[in-house]
Amino acid sequence: MCGIVGYLGHRQAYDVLIKGLKRLEYRGYDSAGVAMINDNNKLSVYKAKGKVADLEAYCEDKDITGTIGIAHTRWATHGEPSSKNAHPHYSQTQNLAMIHNGIIENYADIKAKLIKEGVEFHSDTDTEVLVQLIEYIQTKKNLDLLHSVQVAMHIVVGAYAIAILDKNNPGTLIAARKQSPLVVGVGENEFFLASDASPIVEYTNQVVYLEDENVAVIERGKELRVVSMLNAELHPEIKKVELTLGQIEKGGYPHFMLKEIFEQPECLKTCMRGRVSDDSQQVILSALIDYRKELVDAKRYIIVACGTSWHAALIGKQLIEDFARIPVEVEYASEFRYRNPIVGPGDVVMAISQSGETADTLAAIQLAKSKGAFIFGVCNAIGSSIPRATNTGIYIHVGPEIGVASTKAFTGQVTVLSMFAVALGEAKGTITKQDYLSVLKGLNEIPALIEKVLEQNDRIKLISRTFTYARNFLYLGRGKNYPVALEGALKLKEISYIHAEGYPAAEMKHGPIALIDSDMPVVAIALKSALYEKLLSNIQEIKARKGRVIAIVSEGDDKVSRIADEVIEIPQCHDALTPLLTSIPLQLLAYHIATCKGKDVDQPRNLAKSVTVE
Repeated sequence: MCGIVGYLGHRQAYDVLIKGLKRLEYRGYDSAGVAMINDNNKLSVYKAKGKVADLEAYCEDKDITGTIGIAHTRWATHGEPSSKNAHPHYSQTQNLAMIHNGIIENYADIKAKLIKEGVEFHSDTDTEVLVQLIEYIQTKKNLDLLHSVQVAMHIVVGAYAIAILDKNNPGTLIAARKQSPLVVGVGENEFFLASDASPIVEYTNQVVYLEDENVAVIERGKELRVVSMLNAELHPEIKKVELTLGQIEKGGYPHFMLKEIFEQPECLKTCMRGRVSDDSQQVILSALIDYRKELVDAKRYIIVACGTSWHAALIGKQLIEDFARIPVEVEYASEFRYRNPIVGPGDVVMAISQSGETADTLAAIQLAKSKGAFIFGVCNAIGSSIPRATNTGIYIHVGPEIGVASTKAFTGQVTVLSMFAVALGEAKGTITKQDYLSVLKGLNEIPALIEKVLEQNDRIKLISRTFTYARNFLYLGRGKNYPVALEGALKLKEISYIHAEGYPAAEMKHGPIALIDSDMPVVAIALKSALYEKLLSNIQEIKARKGRVIAIVSEGDDKVSRIADEVIEIPQCHDALTPLLTSIPLQLLAYHIATCKGKDVDQPRNLAKSVTVE
């Protein structure tokens, strides 16, 4: 949530900033703004409620010149969405302008003290409190901007990534972070600043990922300087970003979400490349080689995650227990961190997060680490906070996911968990050679099978038009496809705003069946398996109550297909890997229902791609 962009160099800053904000629109926001210092050392702030396009319209007749600037997209926390609460925020003298991601928890106390000192406030935000505090320190203690920022950071409590301009130092940009991501791009005589690398890759692939409590001092004509909050000189490594411009553009698709759904066959090939051998004889994971004892001898696995990642975790639990015979618990990270969990040495805490910046998951990691657990991360974003906080882990390598509703990250997470479960089982000797080779063969076949499912896109689009009227949906599944039902319901809720719930199919009789009527569509995942006949009975119960059924069935099904209203077939695959196929039609169903309803599927209301605050 929220997006930061900054620039200092030889280009016109406004163009870089606006383009950067557009690259970050996927993060979710409700207002946008820019601040620039022009050649006459005038500091100007322009901001608007709404989209980046609204900000551009507002700036059409404004002075937008200058080669240093900062920009922000805000997702409201303190204060309603409005131009006055949008960032950047001025200090009282308007000598400083600042943008901020995160939450200052003690802002109210600081604000009250500043008001007593005669400081006037013009917004409802915690961010304005911080910039006012920095200027107050600067004035009262006669400090430069860097030291004022450092002193202020010792006073505030909370999470932040900030960037600040001072019109009295027009060639300097100060940035700092704590528990909120910030990346500095290093170019030829120019610097870029952003919440992630997507606004930077067009200009340079050389970046520095700031660590917690780092302060970046970016000055014209000088090398990047990074110091600690205590002003100790640091020497961060400049890393090369593998992200390409093509990966963060739509490539002819109407929405990023549809592009990312169709990217899954290639993404999963990349995810498995170098890990599952082409001859399906072995899976090699460096984490299991480097930390074999900790992972194999663990007494228990605890998976912490949020949202879609939590659904992947539920599938991972079944896979690890099936193949490695180790007990696995799955926890919402937001609950785990607050309930005094029993965790310690001998436990492996596995943290799953697409962005690698999820605040609740990071906090859960810190709690588990403090109690002596071994921490394992599953992430997509290279260089993000969670991989840096873990002992080891696996990147899913599916490329940047721009659409807010996760699609390819989910299947990437399930693929990684499948590889890990069979590799762990093989290391422990709890999986037969036949089963081991069968799963690996199945994994290698998955990309081609997903392509077959995607061939039904046009038909799923037609089915979707029939169900745009619905105000409620029920999703049913069993075994490893129960979490898929949860994920399918979440996708529909996120982008179409239709209320939907996922249930284990056998639980339908314990309450939800009371809701079934002709206005309640039911999506049932009813594959040929040991539980097939039981699912068939569930569907018959729904039809007896005039419910309308969309069934996901195995190719060639001859029973469910006769009673369901609509049937989507998926090809046969290894039973453990069916979630990788059944999730695809549910993604497409949600996408097409939402587009038929005219919704913005890439930027659904009230949602952010990376949830970096509680």
